[in-house]
Amino acid sequence: MASRARPLRRPLRSVEVPGDAPTVTAEPDADTPTTGHDDAAGREGESWQAGLNLTGSLREAMQAPPTVYEIVGGQRFFDELVDRFYDAVEDDPLLRPMYPRDMGPSRRRLAGFLAQYWGGPPHYSEERGHPRLRMRHFPFAIGHAERDAWMQHMTASLDAASIADGTGRPLPNEIRAAMFDHFDNAATHLINHPAG
Repeated sequence: MASRARPLRRPLRSVEVPGDAPTVTAEPDADTPTTGHDDAAGREGESWQAGLNLTGSLREAMQAPPTVYEIVGGQRFFDELVDRFYDAVEDDPLLRPMYPRDMGPSRRRLAGFLAQYWGGPPHYSEERGHPRLRMRHFPFAIGHAERDAWMQHMTASLDAASIADGTGRPLPNEIRAAMFDHFDNAATHLINHPAG
């Protein structure tokens, strides 16, 4: 006979809360009595109401911070980044032979992948499933020269990027650095002919 786990019933004695943690202020609703016996939860068929309104920073903390996708201007940013990148690849004698004649589908896939990776809608994975980057790139001989050429074009595209809201504002430094690191790591990860 399997033993059933018994729930812990020890009272919580203390909790350490970091100084920058969200705080909560509970205030009674105007129509909720603040004294007397609360029996609303004990009546059959009635819903329980705490009679509290949340104020302070918990309400703000419950709202998700904006994603990189949202900060940079959404899909338009990634479409423009990828278009600049592929415009350079089309003229690159080392990289161009790795791509099909019509690079439109490649552009759409990369822009969709990057948009999803940075917090956008999951259209890429809905259409193509798991990225499987190494598997998808295995048919191509990718050595250090190819990796460096790819990074040169992507870095130039990233350097020319701005927030896609029509203002021309540059990318925040921390977002540009995070994107550069992602591209650098991914390009290095795809090397499959190290001697090449």
